[in-house]
Amino acid sequence: MSATTVHPVDEILPAPRLAALGLQHVLVMYAGAVAVPLIIGRALKLSPEQVALLISADLFCCGIVTLIQSLGFTQWFGIRLPVMMGVTFAAVGPLVAMANANPGTAGAQAIFGAIIGAGVISILIAPLMGRLLRFFPPVVTGTIISVIGISLMRVGIGWAMGGPANLAQFTDVPKLVIMVDRAKAEAAAQAGAAAVLGAATGGGASAANTTPSTAPSSVQTPAQAASALMPQVAAATSAANAAAASPLGAPVVSKLPGPLPQTNNPGYGALDNLSVAAFVLGVILLIARFGRGFIANISVLIGIVAGCALAAALGKMSFEKVAKAGWFDVVTPFAFGMPTFDPVLILTMVLVMVVVMIESTGMFLALSDITGKKISQRELTAGLRTDGLGTLIGGIFNTFPYTSFSQNVGLVGVTGVRSRYVCVAAGVIMIGLGLLPKMAALVESVPTVVLGGAGLVMFGMVAATGIRILAGVDYRGNRYNLYIVAVAIGFGMLPLVAPRWTQHMPHELHPLLESGILLAALSAVLLNLFFNGARGDAREAIEAAKAQEAHA
Repeated sequence: MSATTVHPVDEILPAPRLAALGLQHVLVMYAGAVAVPLIIGRALKLSPEQVALLISADLFCCGIVTLIQSLGFTQWFGIRLPVMMGVTFAAVGPLVAMANANPGTAGAQAIFGAIIGAGVISILIAPLMGRLLRFFPPVVTGTIISVIGISLMRVGIGWAMGGPANLAQFTDVPKLVIMVDRAKAEAAAQAGAAAVLGAATGGGASAANTTPSTAPSSVQTPAQAASALMPQVAAATSAANAAAASPLGAPVVSKLPGPLPQTNNPGYGALDNLSVAAFVLGVILLIARFGRGFIANISVLIGIVAGCALAAALGKMSFEKVAKAGWFDVVTPFAFGMPTFDPVLILTMVLVMVVVMIESTGMFLALSDITGKKISQRELTAGLRTDGLGTLIGGIFNTFPYTSFSQNVGLVGVTGVRSRYVCVAAGVIMIGLGLLPKMAALVESVPTVVLGGAGLVMFGMVAATGIRILAGVDYRGNRYNLYIVAVAIGFGMLPLVAPRWTQHMPHELHPLLESGILLAALSAVLLNLFFNGARGDAREAIEAAKAQEAHA
């Protein structure tokens, strides 16, 4: 085939240009790609070394799945367009809920088992996604994406503050010790008084009962009565003092006289930390305002690098873990042990994957428009099937569900380079980064306050995309759409404003019910069916999904 007949998507560029353009794609997606393992790893309370392992696995699998999607793997997998694959933010809410319910290595095994199960099911249902599009009109997708962004904002704000909201205060231990000691002393005094009174009462009765019948007089003087009771009083007082002094005999304090004393955490919301986050945010906004082209596209990454430089200068960033990390290591499957498979968790992740594949449909169709290469239904199904395969690979190699990254779709439009081999080169670079433990350790060492400034932008843009989709919904001609948005967002906010709202519900349902994203998705779909029926237009759903390219 001559060069003139090769479509620009299938054009193989010179190696130096491929490498440069591939690096561009890596830089554009890098901040978003490493955010999810950082969030989930810390939610699981893993060690820094384990979090670094998650990051390495994420980068490695990003590269593998990108190669499959861009190059193609048999006729069943790969859309063969310039697509970069990365971990989806849509899965963060449910995964954090799972991590909070079961932290540590056991929680990681349950999460990866759910991801593997969801990946297998996603591969099987990929051909059916075209029929499901009509259940996801703009009023549904806009609501879901808005709640995804709003839910993630809690993570970004927590980063900027130095930790989640529950760390703003902690128990004042010295005051608590004083309170407990005081309560013990009062209880001991009451016990001693009761013992004295009981002994006195019992002693008097005993003395009266044991008075000899032959006594010359039945009436005692006060002095004689007091003298008769002195042995009993002394014995009771001695017993009370011994009980108070003995750890085993000390009275049990079942209730403190007031609430637990709390003190403010000096590290939470510290002004120096907030200043670093604000600096990162300022750098990002300045680059977004005055930068052009590729520089503007990597504003978040530049902001993080600038924030790290400032944090290092202030002594807030240590490179000790980077120095200890090795230069090369292989990413191995099941590094946290064999996964466990919980049906409820798998169902939860399948629901997430349905949302992810709806998003991917829009991305693929938007990319088809940008590149000028039409895709068939078979090719679209192959692309969606790769989302499932990537998620399966992610679960095996200790990482999370995958989708096409909208940031990179936007970059294709900015650069005008439509060759899918650029993304192939980017995939190779990502695999290489995943094999460098020092790179993962460097990312893990980034202070959370630096990530906080960037998180406000990254996660806020997701919410803004949902709002933009909702802006195009018809509310005047169909007033029911207002109810769908209002109630679905209300359900989505439940876990944010009332984190313990599920405390009286079956524990097995907590991962499903503690995710605002899933609650919003389910309620939006069901309310749309209730009010509007299943007569939605698939073309509207496609246009809404395409609009997600905006959060590039």
